[in-house]
Order: sequence, then structure tokens, then C-alpha cells
Amino acid sequence: MSDHTQKLFAPVNLGSLALKHRVVMAPLTRSRSEQPGDIPGPLMAEYYSQRASDGGLIITEATSISLQGHGWYGAPGLFTDAQVEGWKAVIQAVHAKGGLIMSQLWHTGRSSNVLTLGGETPVAPYIDPSYWNDPKSLVSTNNGWQQPSPHRALTIPEIKAIVEDYRNAAERAKAAGFDGVELHGANGYLPDEFLQDGSNKRTDEYGGSIENRSRFMLEVMAALVSVWGGDRTAVRIGPSGRWNHMSDSNPEALFDYLAGQLNQFDLAYLHIVEPRVRGNIVFDEGQAPIASERLRKIFKNRIIAAGGFEPDTAEAILEKGDADAVAFGRHFISNPDLPLRIRKGLPLTDYDRATFYTFDAKGYSDYASAL
Repeated sequence: MSDHTQKLFAPVNLGSLALKHRVVMAPLTRSRSEQPGDIPGPLMAEYYSQRASDGGLIITEATSISLQGHGWYGAPGLFTDAQVEGWKAVIQAVHAKGGLIMSQLWHTGRSSNVLTLGGETPVAPYIDPSYWNDPKSLVSTNNGWQQPSPHRALTIPEIKAIVEDYRNAAERAKAAGFDGVELHGANGYLPDEFLQDGSNKRTDEYGGSIENRSRFMLEVMAALVSVWGGDRTAVRIGPSGRWNHMSDSNPEALFDYLAGQLNQFDLAYLHIVEPRVRGNIVFDEGQAPIASERLRKIFKNRIIAAGGFEPDTAEAILEKGDADAVAFGRHFISNPDLPLRIRKGLPLTDYDRATFYTFDAKGYSDYASAL
């Protein structure tokens, strides 16, 4: 083991999850579920098994909690019995290698298209035509990349029903055998749309003040914790994130408040996407990991930092104490044995962006291990 990665390979507990190292596999949408039905199949089981390691943590790709929240063609779900059965094989393959696996629960909100929703209209906190009219806003459908369909605003009873959809998905995750659940609260999907005032201009109890805009996410977290307990529940957030047309007038105050409120759940960890990353592209290469540093002063439990990390910068943030583990995304795509490579100081294989969101084994399960 290199002197430059000692902290990365020290054990750590994230709630009830006992990790033997701190190289976490980030959630990575890859579009390889079986159709029809958005069911995890043998190809997904092989992919996750390849990337499992003894005492290592995998966070699954974003997984739809309902048909209404299913905004990405090829993404798996957790709202049917067949999907639960499909996940069981994936989980068993990861556990067979001694790995741990969390399910990341997803509602895409306005970031969707009627083609993916069976003809239904996408939903959002508030109607914002500038989002679906922006040619740079694109979503994956069975007819290729399309602009999002016009969305409609949710009623309060519908908001309450979505909270229950999250609770039901958490129950299905438990039935499948996952080790816990993580809420996808970043990247301009439904919880993030409620949080940020660029996308939420409601005037009821779910809009306006920071407290009101945080309400939906906190209600969802309470639902997930009711199923799993705080020690096996987590959330991923994107402070100052701009992906999917997101913005906020005072992101520091918003995410400071949110991090403080999340303390009430005694979570396994808070997963922070650094604002230097938008989607899967690092826009601000030279920017330090500022969000983890700020929220470390507020959030009381473990922190996983994500977004543009290399082995040396991952070790640095752990040494500094601003995070307890680091999630790697792109490098895990092309290096199924990433923890081993980092530990031994072996070179990393380059990834092929052209195969990130395709539908077969190429660029998915065909990357070689080093040994």
C-alpha cells in the first residue's frame, strides 16, 4: 500500500455499515436494465459483482421508486415484484464477494418525457417552461435523447403520496436484501427541485422559505428512516449544483440549514456532490472540494465526498478530515478492481464516455481487471 493512500484503506463505520476501506463506488446511471419492465438482469449482476470488494461499499445507480418517477430509459426500478427479484441476484453477487450495497432511490420529477412515463405528464414543485424549452435539457427515452416534456405542478395530496412511494420503495429494498438506502437528493431531480428556489416558487407550505422548501426532502427522509433506521439510511445532495437547470438565490444558507436538519435522523452518512461537477463532467478542474469542507462543520455524522476525485485528492480530503470516505464514479466504470489498483499504485484504465448510456456489455462489463 502506498504511503499516499493510507487513509483510503483504513476501516470506517458508516452507521451500521462496517467498511474495510473508503473507496466507495458512486451511483452511476448506466441504462442496462432489462426491457420491458426495467428489471435488473444477469448483465447488471455481472457488472456489480465485478466492482464488489471485501468490505467495500457500492451505491447503486439511481433506481426509480414508481412509474411516475421513472424518467430515464433503461434505469432499473424498485416498484414491482419482478424488479425486486432482479435486484436479489445483483445483491447476492455483491455479498458473495464480501461487499455492501445501498439502493439509491430516485424520482426524476420534471426531468422526464411522456415516452418514459407511459404517456403521463412529468411532475414538479412548480411549472417552469424555461426548463423544457431549453435545447440543452435532454432526457433518455426509448426514442433516444429528447427534450423534457412540459411538466405540471404537484398538489399537496400528491406530494404526500410520493412520500409514501419512497416509503414503499424502501420496503422493497429491504425485501430485496439491500444493506440500506440512499435518497437521491441532487442533480435537479424531484427532492432537489423542491429545495432550490430556481425551480420552486410555490407559495404554500412546500415553497417560499428555506424551511418550507426543505420540507419535502425531510419528510422523505423520515419515511426512509421509519423503514431502515437512521444507521442504514443516507442522502446525496448537490450544494450549489447547476445540473438540470438548477439554481438557488442563497445556496449556502439553504444547504447549511438542510445539513443541520438532517442531524435529527442520525444518518449513516451524508453524500455530498461537489459543485465543480455537473452531471458526469468536471467543469471546474482547479476548484477545491468546498461543499464538504463547509458542511463538515454542521453535519454530525459521516460524510462521503464525491465529484472529480483522483486517488491523491481523495487521500487529501480524508487526511484533512472533511470527509470519511470518497465516492468514485467514472474511474469505477473502467476499473472494476479500482480499490486494488489504488492500493497497489497500478495505472487506471481510461473510460469511454460514448458507452456510458448505451444498452449492452460494451463499455459496461468488458473492462479487464489488473490481476
